[in-house]
Amino acid sequence: MGFWRRAQEDPGWIAVIEADGTAHRAGDLLGRANQIVHALRARGLRAGDGIAAVVPNGVAPQELSLAALQAGWYYTPINWHFTAPEIAYIVRDSEAKAFFVHERFAQAGREAADLAGVPGDARFSYGAVPGFTEAGRLREGHPAGLPADRTAGAAMHYTSGTTGRPKGVRRALSGLDPDDSADLLTGLLQFFGITAGPPNVHLVTSPNYHTAVTIFGGSALQFGHTLVCMDSWDAEQALALVERHRVTSTHMVPTQFKRMLSLPEETRSRYDVSSMRWLIHAAAPCPVPIKRAMLDWWGPVIYEYYAATEGGGTLVTPQEWLERPGTVGRPWPLSEVIVVDDDGEPCPPGVPGTVYMKMGMEFEYKGDPEKTAAGRLRDFFTVGDVGYFDDDGYLFLCDRKADVIISGVANIYPAEIEAEIVSHPKVADVAVFGIPDEEWGEQVKAVVQPAEGVEPSGELAAEILASLDGRLARMKWPKSIDFVAELPRDPSGKLLKRRLREPYWADRATAI
Repeated sequence: MGFWRRAQEDPGWIAVIEADGTAHRAGDLLGRANQIVHALRARGLRAGDGIAAVVPNGVAPQELSLAALQAGWYYTPINWHFTAPEIAYIVRDSEAKAFFVHERFAQAGREAADLAGVPGDARFSYGAVPGFTEAGRLREGHPAGLPADRTAGAAMHYTSGTTGRPKGVRRALSGLDPDDSADLLTGLLQFFGITAGPPNVHLVTSPNYHTAVTIFGGSALQFGHTLVCMDSWDAEQALALVERHRVTSTHMVPTQFKRMLSLPEETRSRYDVSSMRWLIHAAAPCPVPIKRAMLDWWGPVIYEYYAATEGGGTLVTPQEWLERPGTVGRPWPLSEVIVVDDDGEPCPPGVPGTVYMKMGMEFEYKGDPEKTAAGRLRDFFTVGDVGYFDDDGYLFLCDRKADVIISGVANIYPAEIEAEIVSHPKVADVAVFGIPDEEWGEQVKAVVQPAEGVEPSGELAAEILASLDGRLARMKWPKSIDFVAELPRDPSGKLLKRRLREPYWADRATAI
């Protein structure tokens, strides 16, 4: 049915619960989204235009997204950790005709608006931001009823920008009625068997500017679920929210699994998580021991998928994973996945190659035809991952192609080493990457974040290495281990390995 129809039929349903406990009814949320459409249309926005926002988890991103999705606009949520110049780049590149900023991010938002040249009458705020029109005033005097000439919009997310500037992943607008397009928006949830309507409750654990949060949280809302929003990640709070609201679905990343598993047993057993039916994870490889421990704790409700903002992917049920530990599954409906060698030829089962996907939904990196074309093989695209199929067509990932360590003539996959090290009880997080080696070209380096209360030391490094005996070939063992207080990860759980790797290679470049 979609949110708009559901909200008209049942305006009293609680659609969003904010981190502070404030509850928003669906009818109120619908009215505000409708008013935003009327207000921005009156200011000249038309189908095909874009809006951008720097707002925290809660009702704000939902009302902006719902407005855009029925007005034919592109909605771009922006990472609130970005600096003002980084925000300004996305506002400018997305050609946003309206820019929304929450008062929490007022300073960076104001500077970004100035740098991007956003006109004063296109600046809007949630809360007080000098020089911005508060969203309540924007809506004032505009009807709460559905606007005329409704047409489906879309989200335009920006890639993480691991190399160069982030790029907007832009798709042509469908021209569908928004209510009809809601079936497409909820398609991925249906692949996992998620059902519509109450009493389903979805827990939002990560920032709304990530593609997965937009898809799973937004689709849950379209499905008639209640969204419970976390303002920031806290392992025990997540368990408490699951119990308090009888949460039935959520989206997490493996680092969140690790943090929950690191809680004392008495803390973990204090909370009832039996309401959970679909605990879905992705974004980073999940070590087999960690996932097995989560399945032992939560039961067979943990689903995994592999995908990219650009589209397409695989999924695996709990039962399938238990039969083939480590797999990320088989292609979901409408998606195709291939593994090819350097010549673009299909790899036989068990032989790693580059993973390519397609889903019949064309996209472009906005303003960058060269980048759009670079990752293509016929009508497939790749984000640079390496993997292989087993004999039954289940995909296993090895690593990101750019992260593979080439030592001598051997390819070493850091993800395999990380999975073993992070299972050590004294390790909270780990990154493995290649650093220069005069003889072998590259050697294996590990950077470890010790578990809480554990002091870094040479003895700890030796203990970690000794734990690899019999589990990893010696050629894969780190030649050295460094310790840091916290590894750099973005809020989606992706390890920012480039920040760790660069100093070692910069030193080499300086020497040369």
